Amino acid sequence: MNRLAERLRRSFADHDETEAAPLLDQPDLIADVGRLIHAAVLVPIIDAPIPRVLLTVRDAGLRSHAGQVAFPGGRLDPEDDGPIGAALREAWEEVGLPADRVDIIGATRSHATGSGYLITPVIGVIPDGLELKPHEAEVAGVFEVPLDHLLAEANHLRKSAIFNGIERHFYEIDWPEERIWGVTAGLIVSLAPRLRGAIGTLA
Repeated sequence: MNRLAERLRRSFADHDETEAAPLLDQPDLIADVGRLIHAAVLVPIIDAPIPRVLLTVRDAGLRSHAGQVAFPGGRLDPEDDGPIGAALREAWEEVGLPADRVDIIGATRSHATGSGYLITPVIGVIPDGLELKPHEAEVAGVFEVPLDHLLAEANHLRKSAIFNGIERHFYEIDWPEERIWGVTAGLIVSLAPRLRGAIGTLA
């Protein structure tokens, strides 16, 4: 077992929140969590001397979150083996990431969004140097960000904007090359405390 995966697995096992109530991205927009569409994303952490995280840029023609930075993922299909199965399937379909190259750490606390989804993040460790093939109809590109940059509280910027005449608050993570904000930034911020604890022991 590689050292990064081992530390991540211990950190998340010590703080099991899979049965906890979902985190609410926009509480005033979520009237009934039970009516949300179940989805999952893979949070792929690259095993390297300085761990990095793989992110995608969604195609500008998609119906939801077009052009935004996201983790590989999507809604659960009936044939999926729960959130982990869905996250692995979507990662293969979106960026060509083989399921057998992902060391699954586990699923974490779900995140309810104002856009109508109940998203379960699935943490996985992947090898460095994989050749990925983004699906052109869904993914405009992929990029990597050092994990410690994503976890640094100084980079977690709280911002607001007017949507449909209403002020909404959201997180944005400072990164010069792509805008990491909204649901994806919120997921990173919510996972940050346990991820910090795990990678801190690798120093």
